[in-house]
Amino acid sequence: MSHPHPELGSPPPLPEGGLRVTPLGGLGEIGRNMTVFEYGGRLLIVDCGVLFPEEEQPGIDLILPDFSSIRDRLDDIEGIVLTHGHEDHIGGVPFLLREKPDIPLIGSKLTLALIEAKLQEHRIRPYTLEVAEGNRERIGPFDCEFVAVNHSIPDALAVAIRTPAGMVVHTGDFKMDQLPLDSRLTDLHAFARLSEEGIDLLLSDSTNAEVPGFTPHERDISNVLRQVFAAAGKRIIVASFASHVHRIQQILDAAHEYGRRVAFVGRSMVRNMGIARDLGYLKVPPGLVVDVKTLDDLPDHEVVLVCTGSQGEPMAALSRMANRDHQIRIVDGDTVILASSLIPGNENAVYRVINGLTRWGANVVHKGNAKVHVSGHASAGELLYFYNICRPKNLMPVHGEWRHLRANAELGALTGVPHDRIVIAEDGVVVDLVQGKAKISGKVQAGYVYVDGLSVGDVGEPALKDRKILGDEGIISVFVVVDSSTGKITGGPHMQARGSGIEDSAFAAVIPKITEALERSAQDGVVEPHQLQQLIRRTLGKWVSDTYRRRPMILPVVVEV
Repeated sequence: MSHPHPELGSPPPLPEGGLRVTPLGGLGEIGRNMTVFEYGGRLLIVDCGVLFPEEEQPGIDLILPDFSSIRDRLDDIEGIVLTHGHEDHIGGVPFLLREKPDIPLIGSKLTLALIEAKLQEHRIRPYTLEVAEGNRERIGPFDCEFVAVNHSIPDALAVAIRTPAGMVVHTGDFKMDQLPLDSRLTDLHAFARLSEEGIDLLLSDSTNAEVPGFTPHERDISNVLRQVFAAAGKRIIVASFASHVHRIQQILDAAHEYGRRVAFVGRSMVRNMGIARDLGYLKVPPGLVVDVKTLDDLPDHEVVLVCTGSQGEPMAALSRMANRDHQIRIVDGDTVILASSLIPGNENAVYRVINGLTRWGANVVHKGNAKVHVSGHASAGELLYFYNICRPKNLMPVHGEWRHLRANAELGALTGVPHDRIVIAEDGVVVDLVQGKAKISGKVQAGYVYVDGLSVGDVGEPALKDRKILGDEGIISVFVVVDSSTGKITGGPHMQARGSGIEDSAFAAVIPKITEALERSAQDGVVEPHQLQQLIRRTLGKWVSDTYRRRPMILPVVVEV
């Protein structure tokens, strides 16, 4: 198995007749999925998603793929193929289209409807091409065939990309549920047909590669939900992904069966479920869904609320309910259902929400104590089955953390893919398919691009480090006035602390040390404000470290008069 090395340099020019594959997100992480294919000087992008921030990224709203490696080649992009409508696959599209709004978007009916609604908020009207399973479209030099795959959102597609360099199959996210709620199976017959033609490179979803066996059926959830609904005496509040149409359908069915009304809470949930209903993907009995404002007129045992926040997102409806910061107040006897799996890295945030809800008396039902969610990704047994059908000549695991990628690579090797034909890459690592063999040829920039409010890419790692210090250690400001010619102190030092846990009165012990250091500096002829600020920072920092074993941010201000 080939794998990247830190010392990889820029890739050489693509050999004539070769196909270049560059993942810009989704490898070594869960989210931010984006892959760029290049042939004959033209580019095809598959997915453009976002990654959600973790606790060590304070203030960040979203994390985007790094577009810098393709920014000067936007005119070479033939289109963006979207495999399905989850945020980690479509959430970055508006930010790329800001740079070139006329890049065509190719996807299924529901996927395009979800991204078009999102783009309206950015005032972008995209060029779209709607495709369905079985369709075959020529997109520049890329001959793309679309294959139905089963996932936790309707209308998901895999794509087979044919070029003179060979055929590449990108699975997108998929599983092989044999009893899907919408009866839309992963089309194994189509994959077998592609296998007969010859799959030169397979890019395969790795998310559940460590999980043995087969992913349970979505239908298994329905009976569990009925049991929860039957036992609930007051309101039921369900938190789910705003795009999980199948799970919401099961909630609606259970609510209808037990005589409850349903209200959607949260802008994304209301928008997405409205789209799914209008397009026929969500079947809603008449009168079942009501406006949240009418719920006060209904008894508690007839109420179901469906909201976002299943991952503990701080600004989502469920987190705000847990913090008593939402118009909907959790009361003793309410039942809360977390109808989703835990995305790695979100565990602490989710358990914090569960504890908050439990504190107010809610009965919280989650994957840890009831079977209220199944994954949307193929487990190891399905992947083995899939590889034996596809028989790829080269394999490149995608969509997963390092442990998932390696586990997926091992599964491929077990089914007979030669070790030297399995490429474990990471974001930015360039893989070339030349004369039937895939190999790593270099690396391009593929770091995190942070979205903070309206700012995109302006906040970097140094700013996040400062935010961490401010959050963990606080800040101490020091104000000093000095004579511009002699450097002698004419006012101060005045000091103030915020969030450091140090009382302002304690600084009486360090003011003489700062004064002495500044006077000594003046005697040596040092009067430049920046040098004086550094001197104050060193003197105060040492005192705080020695006295309190803390390292707050120190902000010295030196004013010359």
